[in-house]
Amino acid sequence: MGCTMSQEERAALERSRMIEKNLKEDGMQAAKDIKLLLLGAGESGKSTIVKQMKIIHESGFTAEDYKQYKPVVYSNTVQSLVAILRAMANLSVPFGSSEREVSKVYNHFSHFSFF
Repeated sequence: MGCTMSQEERAALERSRMIEKNLKEDGMQAAKDIKLLLLGAGESGKSTIVKQMKIIHESGFTAEDYKQYKPVVYSNTVQSLVAILRAMANLSVPFGSSEREVSKVYNHFSHFSFF
């Protein structure tokens, strides 16, 4: 019975110290991370918030992201425009010019699949 550690015990102690050091570093990094829980009904904008945070605080969109989101943005824009035009017709809100009547615009977009 000696007062020194065996080679195996030293290696185990060194591994234990490394694990403890890594856990401490990971804990310090995790403490810096901010977690956000977004709750809301479907289509209420939760994923939009995440995408906006990515654009603002990270490197922004990649070229692949642009390719993926471009048709979605166009579709959402057209759908929103159609919703506004329908509401204007239902509420009898006049256009500033007769050239902009809802029937002309509606007929132009009516062949799209979201009708």
